[in-house]
Amino acid sequence: MRSLFSWRLVAGFSVALASWGVQAAALDGTLTLVVGYAPGGGSDRVARVIGDKLHSALGVTVVVENVAGAGGRIAAQQVRRAGANQNVLMLGNPAVMVVAPLVFKDVGYDPDKDFVPVSRVADYQFAVAVGREVPVREWPHLVAWLKANPEKANFGVPAAGSLPHFFGLMLGDAVKVAPQIVSYRGSAPLANDLLGGQLPVAIDTLDALYAQHAAGKVRILAMSGTQRAGFAKDIPTFREAGFNVAATGWNAFFAPASMPPAKVQLLGQAIRAAMQDESVRKAFETMYLTPVLSTPAETAQMLKAFRAQWEPVVKRAGFVP
Repeated sequence: MRSLFSWRLVAGFSVALASWGVQAAALDGTLTLVVGYAPGGGSDRVARVIGDKLHSALGVTVVVENVAGAGGRIAAQQVRRAGANQNVLMLGNPAVMVVAPLVFKDVGYDPDKDFVPVSRVADYQFAVAVGREVPVREWPHLVAWLKANPEKANFGVPAAGSLPHFFGLMLGDAVKVAPQIVSYRGSAPLANDLLGGQLPVAIDTLDALYAQHAAGKVRILAMSGTQRAGFAKDIPTFREAGFNVAATGWNAFFAPASMPPAKVQLLGQAIRAAMQDESVRKAFETMYLTPVLSTPAETAQMLKAFRAQWEPVVKRAGFVP
């Protein structure tokens, strides 16, 4: 059954690639997917799920290379230097492609000049959660509670300068509360303090908080998307709660600027085809991520709009690493 499935997948991808007018022979040798974080994390799992499908579809060896350090910036610096003959993509996110270039004097790469968008593959939302000791069950109630207890307006975030950090500031502006941002070294210690009652409010990605919410250990009051997540129909959006706030994060593949355009199109089309596979979409949903179909042009447009939304927020915060 496994060999039959693989044969059908390869055949289907071959037909799709042929219909796009791109020859699979344009990709010779190993394809490397660089992830700027340690194995086992969300980005790593996304790359491995897609890498498995690209291996079957393109008939080449696909290697996921974890280049952890500096919040993904070391990986970006490495991929930037790749030659035109190298088959290498980076799985990037807003922290690497948008936030870091705004807050660091020199990140060692230019996100516009050194990279070419290939395909956005996943979106994720942000969420606000409270511990069981906080006497509120809805977002408007939390806002009222924070205004009545301003000394408790401590928002925990998984990392200083992360997107949840800036989303917390965005929320503070929206509800007229000046939060104290408490930075942690990752989602795990943040969740531990929320569970232990040392922290009243946590802001993190929805996928990082949802398991604890589902287990009844914390309460997620609202999520940041424009509509409710399919796996979390019980959680309203901020807009549904009466606050005009919406924001999402994403994972997308980027190629070094040296990569020939034909190869960029080939890989973009292959990734887009992989994202239509039901097993890939189900794998993303089990990670509490929203799978996305996107072309290189659509990914570039998304990146432009994302920067327009977040650059003012980051600059206004005056954050210095």
